[in-house]
Amino acid sequence: MLARHHDPIAAIATAPGRGAVGIVRVSGRALGPFVQALLGRALTPRHAHYLPFADAAGQPIDHGLALYFPAPHSYTGEDVLELQAHGGPVVLQLLLARCLQVAAAGALPGLRLAEPGEFTERAFLNDKLDLAQAEAVADLIDASTEAAARSAARSLAGAFSGEVHALRDALVHLRMLVEATLDFPEEEIDFLRQADAAGQLAGLQERLAGVLGRARQGALLREGIRVVIAGQPNAGKSSLLNALAGAELAIVTPIAGTTRDKVQQTIQIEGVPLHVIDTAGLRQAQDEVERIGIERAWEEIASADAVLFLHDLTRADAPEYIAADQDIATTLAQKLPASVPVIDVWNKSDAAGEPGEAGGAGQPPAGDGAAGAAGSAVRLSARTGQGLDALRRALLQIAGWQGAPEGLYLARARHLQALRAVDGHLMEAAAQLAGPRPALDLLAEELRLAQNALNTITGEFGADDLLGVIFSRFCIGK
Repeated sequence: MLARHHDPIAAIATAPGRGAVGIVRVSGRALGPFVQALLGRALTPRHAHYLPFADAAGQPIDHGLALYFPAPHSYTGEDVLELQAHGGPVVLQLLLARCLQVAAAGALPGLRLAEPGEFTERAFLNDKLDLAQAEAVADLIDASTEAAARSAARSLAGAFSGEVHALRDALVHLRMLVEATLDFPEEEIDFLRQADAAGQLAGLQERLAGVLGRARQGALLREGIRVVIAGQPNAGKSSLLNALAGAELAIVTPIAGTTRDKVQQTIQIEGVPLHVIDTAGLRQAQDEVERIGIERAWEEIASADAVLFLHDLTRADAPEYIAADQDIATTLAQKLPASVPVIDVWNKSDAAGEPGEAGGAGQPPAGDGAAGAAGSAVRLSARTGQGLDALRRALLQIAGWQGAPEGLYLARARHLQALRAVDGHLMEAAAQLAGPRPALDLLAEELRLAQNALNTITGEFGADDLLGVIFSRFCIGK
């Protein structure tokens, strides 16, 4: 443990700005003398005490609640003091400054301001939380949908960690069998066949596949996907954004080139966050401002997880419109990886009337059925809302969403990376085991590497720089 982890720390633990209640939190070893010096009395553990918070002259800064949590029964596993006062920024800064002043006078030598995420880092280092649970604290705070919040709460409660531990235990048992075979090569008993090592490995791979599938869904709940609306001017891109968001976010006029810069809004469909971005109409720029807007549009398209290529049904037979759409389609194919899906969205169905023949970059679909794969199409009206449900289903399909089963937990990109690494090592192990004369040393090494990859998820094995990256993204006071 680094030297800084032994320092007592203090911070404002509530969000910046004004609020009804604000909290100043102090964590460290043996806070009893500090509490006595700061408040003029001892506190009963885990009881709320209403009292004045006095300054150096004995004048009250505020009146509020003080709670004392002796180690190890606290959030950080150390002694923790929380001062709950009125939530004005000045009041909280005065309380924090008073804590540092009392500490500097000798009541708590070395007290310093906490770094981002340091309280939760202490909880991890003192075995109050594992690393996946600690990350779930930040995910719960940052959750943008109800489904994401509930899934983060399950991760914080240990649902994801429990699955990882179960995989690790099964993996350790299998490693034990392989190591035993390596240690006693002269024995006639084939430990691996007798213990059905191949069956155990297959079961482990099957269980891992289930965890990886749920983790992918959890990562989708946490991150969402970036959906960029692209197309020619006046195709209805801003109208579609407003329709999906259910609010007038973007200016809509019949004047071509109204949208000069991106407009972004996060919406949710079945709890999945979608970051929808409206961009400038794609054409030959009429002025410098529009040129910059179009360049930014292509930048957004290049970083998209999915693109809605919007077409105007009322112009679907115009040769110049068809040619421009074909040019955009060609550029999209050049700029986008094959893995990024493009949905052709035919807008203004209310003005175009019944579906008919049309040529060009894509044919309008005959109805409002669901679509989803690259190259699929949806016919809708952003003005009336007809066909929006089909588009929502298509977006969920391209995102890979399979519904939110009970017990889904939130996961991060690094968790998916670790689980995929485990899967790769288990596949190599299975290949070794399936051979006529298994190379047991290579088999044992693959299982060891798989266990190490699993351990990085919960933090039982990991480098200090990994911890630094994770906790530095937390807010101050958490």
